[in-house]
Amino acid sequence: MSEQSVLTVSDDLPLAVARPVHSGKVRSVYFLRPEDSRRLIQERGYPVAPHSDLAVMVISDRLSAFDCLWHSESLAGVPGKGAALNAIAAHWFESFGQAQLAPHHLLEMPHPMVWIVRQAKPLMIEAIARRYLTGSLWRAYAQGERVIGGVTLPDGLKQYQRFSELLFTPSTKGVVRGLRDVPETDDAPLSPAALRSHYQAFGLQSEAQLDACVTALRSGFECIERSLAQHGELLVDTKFEFGIAPTLHGGEELIYMDEVGTPDSSRIWRQDDWQRGQPKEHSKEQFREALMAWVEDRDMLLDPARMTERSAFAKANPVPDTFFEDLSHTYAAQAERILGSALPAMERPRERILDILSERFGLVS
Repeated sequence: MSEQSVLTVSDDLPLAVARPVHSGKVRSVYFLRPEDSRRLIQERGYPVAPHSDLAVMVISDRLSAFDCLWHSESLAGVPGKGAALNAIAAHWFESFGQAQLAPHHLLEMPHPMVWIVRQAKPLMIEAIARRYLTGSLWRAYAQGERVIGGVTLPDGLKQYQRFSELLFTPSTKGVVRGLRDVPETDDAPLSPAALRSHYQAFGLQSEAQLDACVTALRSGFECIERSLAQHGELLVDTKFEFGIAPTLHGGEELIYMDEVGTPDSSRIWRQDDWQRGQPKEHSKEQFREALMAWVEDRDMLLDPARMTERSAFAKANPVPDTFFEDLSHTYAAQAERILGSALPAMERPRERILDILSERFGLVS
């Protein structure tokens, strides 16, 4: 793919918005004006409350790992990455709807790199579900930790072992202040007791809503897990994010937000590799592993206290092109397995996105 097919800047589109664009690590969110939200709800027939606020989410091909953005020798982003993530997550959202799980925020995908979503009040929780002992969980376990995320693990577990029950290890999304038993850092681990004691501080309105969040996590994980198993794949762990949004008939409801079940937010293994005791990553984790083998000082990538040093290193040191090329192939292949068809080619995505949002949605200012 050419550099023209890669979208790395996604927060500079001239759209009419109600407040400043939120530019995340991978996605940019354009919060629509109330009048445009009402108009689109009516024109497009979106099944949401008439007073709902909408947003346009534009995904990029940027690559974030260890909380830093990386570039290769000749590429600023991973070709096809954004379109693959959007397509996979949209597929899972549709599957959730068919299985009558909790609702989600996605309303329409007018371009492979664009979502129209309903806005919601995000919970300050990253809800992580784990089926196998690997990654940061294994590193902590191997160093002797047995209470992880408020869950006590027994002695004698092996790397890559499957848990008898799905493990829920939540962490904070952003910094939550003023709670005695919660560290004031981003991505701080949360024990079940702390989460239940301080549910209101994380945006939940009741303990029943917290229980609904856990149920949605488990049912969403199992829905994806069953589908991947049909392709001989294992969902190792994944992250969910939730929000509170108005319902069609008054009141509020818990909904899935952000993305679900993608190679960016999940680890995915082939079952036959795992059975041989040599699982290979089919997710962004393969880039993390390649990066840890490539740098001289692996601790720099893992130590939260060295974030400034890590960020400077990522800006100054392009990784080999093969890292991005291999990851691009992984994302495309994973999307094709899940969707049953190849992704469309991305050429001049910024121009095409602007054309669509102007001509079909009337959102370009």
